[in-house]
Amino acid sequence: MSRLTKEEALDLIKNADLKTLGKMASARKKELHPKGITTFVVDRNINYTNICWVDCKFCAFYRHEKDADAYVLTFEEIDAKIDELLEIGGTQILFQGGVHPKLQIEWYEDLVEHIHTKYPQITIHGFSSIEIDYIAKVSRISVEEVLGRLKAKGLASIPGAGAEILSDKVRDIIAPKKIDSDVWIDIHRKAHKLDIMSTATMMYGTIETDEDIVEHFDMVRKLQDETGGFRAFIMWSFQSDNTELLRQIPDMEKPSSNRYLRLLAVARLYLDNVPNIQSSWVTQGPYIGQMALKFGANDLGSTMMEENVVSSAGAAYSMAKEELIYLIQDLGETPAVRNTAYETLEIF
Repeated sequence: MSRLTKEEALDLIKNADLKTLGKMASARKKELHPKGITTFVVDRNINYTNICWVDCKFCAFYRHEKDADAYVLTFEEIDAKIDELLEIGGTQILFQGGVHPKLQIEWYEDLVEHIHTKYPQITIHGFSSIEIDYIAKVSRISVEEVLGRLKAKGLASIPGAGAEILSDKVRDIIAPKKIDSDVWIDIHRKAHKLDIMSTATMMYGTIETDEDIVEHFDMVRKLQDETGGFRAFIMWSFQSDNTELLRQIPDMEKPSSNRYLRLLAVARLYLDNVPNIQSSWVTQGPYIGQMALKFGANDLGSTMMEENVVSSAGAAYSMAKEELIYLIQDLGETPAVRNTAYETLEIF
């Protein structure tokens, strides 16, 4: 099968019948995952700080250092959260925070080493590219050194957060202090070269065009061709409540469920070299999260024991392990718990 071109992907986004798109994406999913197994991970998001100097207009989570509700979690508070995760059989922490203006590499090394030593059974999937970039700057060392030192202490993989839309004309408006698209890509390239796997993400629904979305897909696919380091692609819609961007553009429309499924299907078709596509039930709700499995997704993400960032902006869905199992079985697929590396741990 010939590869989808950017022009073909754009045409599918703009013109394709939604049911036809679903069938095309499902066929591609079946080629990649012929056993009909749909996975999820039992994990917890731990936001170690909400202090951030980047001031993204789409974010309702961040605080400044002097704000009354600003925090940096103590190691004891983090331990308590991991203990709760272990009680429900969790295997991974998604570890990220605001971009703290003062914390340097030694603080992060101590943190990762503490968790890895005390909880060797827990995989640390942490620190977005913008956090890594800023740790390098404030510590006056290279990105490669940050990655290498954190890997040596126990960092296993990095999340794709901070990608938003990989178009600088969009980023310059919604997150002008954030790293450029090429820098985001290059940090993941550097991680992959150190055998640190990662995920790729996309947040759509602000001011981007269809062309920007296809360009984003293409940047991910090109790096994956080069390194093979992305385990999964995760896409979600902008959650606007309590954000500066909504205050600036009050008539901004929330993206529809149709739009989510359409983009997800095209992502599955275009990203032919990324093995896993994750459904974002956290932002879309259980029903559309389940429908996503008919539009190319083969993974339901996480039980999401704790989530603070998108919930600050109005997404308030949560599900227990049993609910995820039910949603998967209800579609006639086989549920399985996986680990961070997408290895199956238990089939139901």
